Amino acid sequence: MPEVGVDGQKRLKASSILLIGAGGLGSPLGLYLAAAGVGRLGIVDFDVVDFSNLQRQIMHGTADVGRPKLDSARDRIAAINPEVRVDLYNEHLTSANVMRIFEPYDIIIDGTDNFPTRYLVNDACVLLKKPNVYGSIFRFDGQASVFHPPYGPCYRCLYPEPPPPGEVPSCAEGGVLGILPGIIGVIQATEAIKMILGKGEPLVGRLLHFDALAMKFREFKVRRNPKCPMCGDNPTIKALIDYEQFCGIRGQEAPAPKTTSTEITVEQLKKRMDSGEKLFVLDVRNLNEFQICRIPGTTLLPLPELPQRIGEVPRDREIIVHCKSGMRSAKAAQFLKEQGYKNVVNLQGGILAWSERVDPNVPKY
Repeated sequence: MPEVGVDGQKRLKASSILLIGAGGLGSPLGLYLAAAGVGRLGIVDFDVVDFSNLQRQIMHGTADVGRPKLDSARDRIAAINPEVRVDLYNEHLTSANVMRIFEPYDIIIDGTDNFPTRYLVNDACVLLKKPNVYGSIFRFDGQASVFHPPYGPCYRCLYPEPPPPGEVPSCAEGGVLGILPGIIGVIQATEAIKMILGKGEPLVGRLLHFDALAMKFREFKVRRNPKCPMCGDNPTIKALIDYEQFCGIRGQEAPAPKTTSTEITVEQLKKRMDSGEKLFVLDVRNLNEFQICRIPGTTLLPLPELPQRIGEVPRDREIIVHCKSGMRSAKAAQFLKEQGYKNVVNLQGGILAWSERVDPNVPKY
């Protein structure tokens, strides 16, 4: 291609890109950037490959289930282009380590699905003056943009405040069309390559929205906010903050909480159910998840509907709350306690743990 040529390929070889996440968006990003000849790829992830994610995380296969995503990603990238240097960061991205991890890279690409990490990535990129290639996906819709002050706005200019806790479900909670992260991830990879080559018009100051059901792209202008606390004329945020506190939740990708007195294991729940105790086991997953599998004797009340339907939860019985893995149910348990419920316990590990350690006939998804 005349727009690339030998000089452009040398630029790609000399470039370095950091991927935040090796999941749905990180998979096409890693594959295509490696195939394009990017010289150095860093990947931040601490999760393992799960069978239920393979429909969208195409960098991994069934043989990789149970392996760290970083190991699977490294092997797949090496199979495509063994000349790529791959740096692996098997750690949760935090304010304590983000500057160290970001510093060696030219471009940061955000492939996460939780708000604490998005704000953390944005703020670190602004402080380090690095471009942040943003992408997000949910069900049939996707977004992409490039945040790069002072050439354009930052993520906070578009979203000054995170949504209320629990209002916007993650991909794991709300679902996503498996093909969608491939489309958005390829757009992110395209933007990164354009910036490396110095060609074309990047998505700086523009938000690209994709509707898979309508098969339509729409573009929105995003202007830099002169009052933005991060990149405005008089920024008030000059150092990294506690992003989980800022967003009012623990990040979706944060490590699962340790067992506490307000949690119960699946083995303990099974024993108590078998003994005939009159427990109220509350399932706060979505209806489509409930239709796939359920724990016998449970009552479905999806987390988004809990505030409006709280009267359906009895106050004279012990409440055992569960979801898929224990994250949403922890939020529900906390909400119930704030509403005056005295005896509320979270099921550690959710229905996944029930399937693994109590009843293997319960399908995993």
